[in-house]
Amino acid sequence: MPDKPRLTDLPEWTALQAHANALRSASLRDLFARDPVRGERLTTEACGWYLDYSKNRLTDDTLRLLVALAQAQGLAPAIAAMFRGDAINATENRAVLHTALRNRATTPVLVDGKDVMPGINQVLDRMAAFTRQVRAGAWLGYTGKPIRAIVNIGIGGSDLGPVMAYEALRLYSARNLIVRFVSNVDGAHFHEQTQDLDPAETLFIVASKTFTTQETMLNAATARAWCLRALQDPAAVARHFVAVSTAEAEVVKFGIDPANMFGFWDWVGGRYSLCSAIGLPVMLAIGPERFLELLDGFHAMDRHFAETPFERNLPVLLGLIGLWYNNFFGAETHALLPYSQYLSRFPAYFQQGDMESNGKSTDKQGRRVAWQTGPVIWGEPGTNGQHAFYQLLHQGTKLIPADFIGFTQPHADPRVRSHHAAFMANLVAQTEALAFGKTADEVRAEKTPEALVPFKTFEGNRPTNTLLAESLTPFSLGALIALYEHKIFVQGVLWDVYSFDQWGVQLGKVLAGKVLAELDAKAEPALKHDSSTNALIRRCRAGLR
Repeated sequence: MPDKPRLTDLPEWTALQAHANALRSASLRDLFARDPVRGERLTTEACGWYLDYSKNRLTDDTLRLLVALAQAQGLAPAIAAMFRGDAINATENRAVLHTALRNRATTPVLVDGKDVMPGINQVLDRMAAFTRQVRAGAWLGYTGKPIRAIVNIGIGGSDLGPVMAYEALRLYSARNLIVRFVSNVDGAHFHEQTQDLDPAETLFIVASKTFTTQETMLNAATARAWCLRALQDPAAVARHFVAVSTAEAEVVKFGIDPANMFGFWDWVGGRYSLCSAIGLPVMLAIGPERFLELLDGFHAMDRHFAETPFERNLPVLLGLIGLWYNNFFGAETHALLPYSQYLSRFPAYFQQGDMESNGKSTDKQGRRVAWQTGPVIWGEPGTNGQHAFYQLLHQGTKLIPADFIGFTQPHADPRVRSHHAAFMANLVAQTEALAFGKTADEVRAEKTPEALVPFKTFEGNRPTNTLLAESLTPFSLGALIALYEHKIFVQGVLWDVYSFDQWGVQLGKVLAGKVLAELDAKAEPALKHDSSTNALIRRCRAGLR
């Protein structure tokens, strides 16, 4: 069988290159002047989210050519294959079915001929029953006290998703429960997250599929020792620890009752696992009913993605626009700028989601790619970011496409509702300023001294998307997360890379194990690394002695 044509050899790619060259000098000022209703026309809406993509350097022809590339790369059959449960994670021979975790229609989803929905719903039911016990004060610790604090121990997808969702939905959380997260193997993280807690009232969730993840299990062992120093009986572990894992033997060895183990599946990657038992700390915080609303939002966006024509499909549009700048304008980063303090961890969550998925340099045929793949994802919430890095966005030398995410309704607390108009004014104004800038003549018209005119001129033409929902609810959060998950999938298909493996994280882990043994050795071992690594190990050994 002949090799699949390379992406850059496709006629659709060549057509986009020619179109980009013709459009490169176009300005957003001119595009809006030629089309007075552009800002109303280049929009779409689904699942409670309104997308305005008019402030991008593109035309109807651009979108037509981008959709043609998506069709040439087989995006539609790829979407169908994912939802169908095909083993699209080919390097690990696994299906990719995070969408099944939030399949609120509960229609059968088959993996190797077996419907996975009964197992998914059984785990959700067990999570809900456990959550209701803890929230009602009926789950008692070893000394008979109810649980007042939840500490989730995980890393990567077992931490970033729950942390982000918990922070996002704090408005809905039970304020009589303390919920904290420990991920970093730096002992300071565990210390700071537990120093004011009572072991008799603390429940740990240890989230590790294999129960062997080095960072998670080191923190879990520290938590176990912390708990037993106070409670003095190994039997206490069963009342103060639950597991999110598939490794029952390891869970039992740790001292956790297997009845308190919540399982998940190898067809769910860690960074896509929030809707599984990995979301247990979120359910404990907001309650089972709100957690199901979160899943409803995910499911609504899943259906929109699977069923909507590409021209009106939010994840497809964001994916195509991102590719347009990445591959035809040389943009290497993409900013996520939520105008919501509750979404402060959203950019960090999708740093992993995007960069671990599409940070690949090998195509599906095993060939080195000849095009840029995943961008660097970064961002902070507005308006804090405006006083940190927006200077570079407006007047720097780098082209940085940005997504502005906001909510039209003010916060429910009447004491801070008055802030919202000022908050949203900043969001809208920033997209206007980035798009249209300020010409030298406009600066002069303000009676600016000529020597200062170059410094106060803004070239504009900086691209943005704006996403608006009425308010941040479990449903709108679920839809937003699914939107970005599917955007990542779209771009992976177009770039012809496998988005659901992460071999790049393995080498560092393997080498860390070797270095750890050398750091822990009583006598200095014969070091056989490069001269830099050897010197660093010796310096660290000296500090540990």
